[in-house]
Amino acid sequence: MSGHSKWANIKHRKAAQDAKKGVAYQRLTKNIIAAAKAGGGDPNANFQLKVAVDRAKEGNVPMDNIERAIKRGSGNLEGVTYEDVTYEGYGPGGVAVMVETSTDNRNRTAPEMRSLFSKTGGAIGELGCVAWNFERRGVITVTGKGIDADELLGVAVDAGADDLSEEEDGFEIITDPSVLSQVASAIRDAGYIVGNVEVSLEPKTTIQVKTKEEAEKLLSMVDRFEEHDDVQSVFSNFEIPDEILAILN
Repeated sequence: MSGHSKWANIKHRKAAQDAKKGVAYQRLTKNIIAAAKAGGGDPNANFQLKVAVDRAKEGNVPMDNIERAIKRGSGNLEGVTYEDVTYEGYGPGGVAVMVETSTDNRNRTAPEMRSLFSKTGGAIGELGCVAWNFERRGVITVTGKGIDADELLGVAVDAGADDLSEEEDGFEIITDPSVLSQVASAIRDAGYIVGNVEVSLEPKTTIQVKTKEEAEKLLSMVDRFEEHDDVQSVFSNFEIPDEILAILN
């Protein structure tokens, strides 16, 4: 079993903050779009999408919004064509930033992303300037108490997973994105509670955050990007120590 994934503590902290700020609704919808894009619009054949839809329903997202998100992600939204564009650059303190977007107008989105990089204390870069520092991984969270780590690891590895790490409220399982859905399905079928299924960009090297103020500035940067309608996901290589995470509001 490996240690805590480098971007996980940031994502978990931001998810809690998003819920408090009332922007979890938007995140749930974006998760559906990303899942449908990755594996198609049928929840019965795309376990990642099924989990995203179930979580959206739990978050009281209306069915009309869920269905529209599925259509957008699977490319079935009538009269609109979306393309995926990733923007790379640097944030405050030189951290690497990857912003994944889905846009129906690249000529509108590109200058808006350039402006956001600038306004948050960074600068947009050329294609490939920071991508080398990120690895695409499938991530599955399993929640619950009294879970036997060795038994869960056995089920996950037999289904094609690469690794497992223990978290505060359960476990995080790492897979190749190509087998993400099948591993998640196998874990669910074995009786475990699957909390989330997603494809993440994990940094190979990280920059350690040293102060609360620096952490707040970086999290604010991620917020600004995520609030943009075209942005699907934001990834960076900053790492906030537990003692600083504990004092953030």
